[in-house]
Amino acid sequence: MSVYFIVQAKILDEAEYGKYLEVIDDVFSKYNGEYLAVEDHPCILEGSWDYSRIVVIRFDNRADFDAWYYSDDYQGIIKHRLDGADCDTLLINGI
Repeated sequence: MSVYFIVQAKILDEAEYGKYLEVIDDVFSKYNGEYLAVEDHPCILEGSWDYSRIVVIRFDNRADFDAWYYSDDYQGIIKHRLDGADCDTLLINGI
């Protein structure tokens, strides 16, 4: 079953977040995920949205997600995302 990793980020330190962006694609390309959407200005239809960016990534299954997210490669750079932005992240199952 596919899983979807959703990140809503409020970027607070562009330079620190930029360190994450500089290397994330190289790290991500080693794993079986697929970017579905990266958006800085989504169309808000209901409610409010107090973030700078939303990212949606699909993995074929939870094992592929875990291999990426908990890898030494990703854990080595995640601090730049977390130091540079307030993030709310979700992992949801596909149908």
